[in-house]
Amino acid sequence: MSNENESTNPPLSFRSRADWLSGFLRADRIRLDTLVQLVAGWGDDDTRDAVIAALDELAHVVQSPRSEGVLDAAAEAVEDVARMDYAQVPIDKNAALRLSAELATVTEHLTRFGPARKATVPTQQDRRAS
Repeated sequence: MSNENESTNPPLSFRSRADWLSGFLRADRIRLDTLVQLVAGWGDDDTRDAVIAALDELAHVVQSPRSEGVLDAAAEAVEDVARMDYAQVPIDKNAALRLSAELATVTEHLTRFGPARKATVPTQQDRRAS
């Protein structure tokens, strides 16, 4: 069991943890886009103070004991004042097929001691039979 990512595109990939007890989705582009959007908000003179205040509040929340939802709310406040977009990565057909195969491997590892509990999508033939 290797912990190395054997994907042809490691920056956007699925892999199993070395012990096969969990998997990982790696999406480096999201981190890059997040930092660029944050800095763009920070660089805008009209929003700089609000971004800094929101980041200070987020730092306080991270360093303190907190109740459920407080961290999410502080992170969302940063996203709002910096006018950040959704964390998403566009994929084409080839990437979708590659990611699907990688996820299937992770799923196989995670379900190796029991039946795979995958929801199946009925085919047109299945629908006609019912």
